Amino acid sequence: MEEENIRYPIGMFTPRVNSAPEDRVDYITEIAKIVPTLHDTIKKCNTTRLHTPYRTNGWTPHEIIHHLADNDMNAFIRLKRALTEIEPQAASYREDLWAELNDYKQTPVLVSIHLLEAIHFRIMKLLEGLNAEDYDRKLRTNALGWITVDTAIQRFIWHNHHHTSQIQEFINRIQKYDNG
Repeated sequence: MEEENIRYPIGMFTPRVNSAPEDRVDYITEIAKIVPTLHDTIKKCNTTRLHTPYRTNGWTPHEIIHHLADNDMNAFIRLKRALTEIEPQAASYREDLWAELNDYKQTPVLVSIHLLEAIHFRIMKLLEGLNAEDYDRKLRTNALGWITVDTAIQRFIWHNHHHTSQIQEFINRIQKYDNG
């Protein structure tokens, strides 16, 4: 598998423009599936594999799961700010440096999975109360510039699928290798 496909197994993020109301209902359904899929995925990964980089110079599945929790905490705050402030500047963080902190090394992945469950529950409840105008509200990010709440939610879902797919593809490659 070529390096770009390993790094981006589901491709780069491309937002859907002008989501329909049914798309927005689907967002909630998609968010509800993220943690169960991630949990089922890591069940297939033994402790050694959890601490093995999924690609050269890449993170381990253990680090990816903690990163997802960090990212989703930040995404939740950015989302709430976009819904309560006028076009706020979304704070960024140094994910590479956060991954070097002790909590990544010393925290079991199930702690971050439980954190993801709680965050996703809150986000789903938040989305259930939004109206069409709320999805048009904007925030500014360092990486994407001005984006709507609609795009931010799509990116949130993509980001989780992206990293879960990295772990899934890693496990598939390892199983192929182990089987011969």
